[in-house]
Amino acid sequence: MKTKFTLIILVIIPFLGINAQKPIIVSEDTLQIGKSLVPGLSVTIPEVDFEKALKTWTRDLQTGTKSKVVTENGEMSIFGAKIKAISPNQINVYSKLIKLDSMLQLIASFETKKDQYIERSSGEPEFAKAQDYLKEFAKSQYIDVAKGQADAEEKKLRDLQKELSSLENEKSKMQKGIQTDNSTIASEKENITIQNNELNTVSAALIEQNSQLTAMEEGPAKKEKAEQIKELEKRKKKAQNSIESSEKKINRSDSDINQATGDIPRNERMQEKVREQIFQQEAVYQRFADKLKKIKSY
Repeated sequence: MKTKFTLIILVIIPFLGINAQKPIIVSEDTLQIGKSLVPGLSVTIPEVDFEKALKTWTRDLQTGTKSKVVTENGEMSIFGAKIKAISPNQINVYSKLIKLDSMLQLIASFETKKDQYIERSSGEPEFAKAQDYLKEFAKSQYIDVAKGQADAEEKKLRDLQKELSSLENEKSKMQKGIQTDNSTIASEKENITIQNNELNTVSAALIEQNSQLTAMEEGPAKKEKAEQIKELEKRKKKAQNSIESSEKKINRSDSDINQATGDIPRNERMQEKVREQIFQQEAVYQRFADKLKKIKSY
């Protein structure tokens, strides 16, 4: 299979890296069918998976006809294919898909009548249509690859953005938690002051009431005094419990504040790291988006 000369070079771009877009080249070529060498065209298809391209090419050739592609020794043939983009009449197509290092090469020969093939000498319009047909096939395959690459990089970018948003929400939550805890501490300290005043009042009353109870004789008055003392003791216990509860809340809030105060700087460092990753990933995604855009313009 010897290429005579290059007819079309759709894109020529300096190699910018492994993932830079590569040119799609349509060339005049020949295809060996059995022992015969017939005129045809070849097209390069960068980065595309062999099996995927083969499946799509076979499907396209069989669309609109009951004929099936027959493959023998890697050479494909279909008789009576309906490819309106090339000819309004049925044509025979002989083709071969070859796997190269970083691309595929599709060689196709289009037979309009017995032993009459589409070539430059057969007429420019028909020849140009065959060129365009192969170019569009290669382009659509390459677009699928580039779109998949761009989508994958965009997903990485979205995941990083979600991670940053989660960290920002976490920091905001910790800051609000500190505010709430400080408010709790102030409120509980105020309660402790109130309950301590209550304790002082009740304790003084208990001393007085117990002194009076000791001096009283048995009888209804003494029983009433005892009930009063019980109520004072309940008030004392309630105040003590309230103070104990407030102290626990203060300790818990202090602990939460200390935890958050230590976690916020770590959170901020993680945010900075993710922002840098986002900055880098935006550049990566943009390269793939530009690659896709350029391939679409082929």
